[in-house]
Amino acid sequence: MGGFRKFLLRGNVIDMAVGIVIGVAFSGVVDDFVKAFLTPLVGLATGSVGDYSSRSVSVAGTVFPYGAFVNGLIALVLTAAALYYVVVLPATRLQDRFDPPKHDPVVRKRDCPECLSRVPAEARRCAYCTAVLPADARPDA
Repeated sequence: MGGFRKFLLRGNVIDMAVGIVIGVAFSGVVDDFVKAFLTPLVGLATGSVGDYSSRSVSVAGTVFPYGAFVNGLIALVLTAAALYYVVVLPATRLQDRFDPPKHDPVVRKRDCPECLSRVPAEARRCAYCTAVLPADARPDA
């Protein structure tokens, strides 16, 4: 039981739980925004004045409420776009600003005379065969 408690109290599990709760709340806000503003605009554009979510088509006595699907699709696209532009993009820029990508310096190398492996030019011994490298050998790039 102690191991389970340690697992639950680790920082990343709590952060993930908070993120999920905030995501659900954000999704609810986006759904309400779609229902209150975007659905009526789509309804006006398609001729279904007022509530587009009640649109449906009937085939052989079976009703297909495609308006609710369009509502969900619009909510999904808006949620993804908002999360990208409000959370992901600023976080990426902030991370790049404070932790720029490190570029490895170009290390000049030379061949080991014993095993012909490429080793750093400043090395005194080969990392592969441990042969002593001549000090006067001119390194090539």
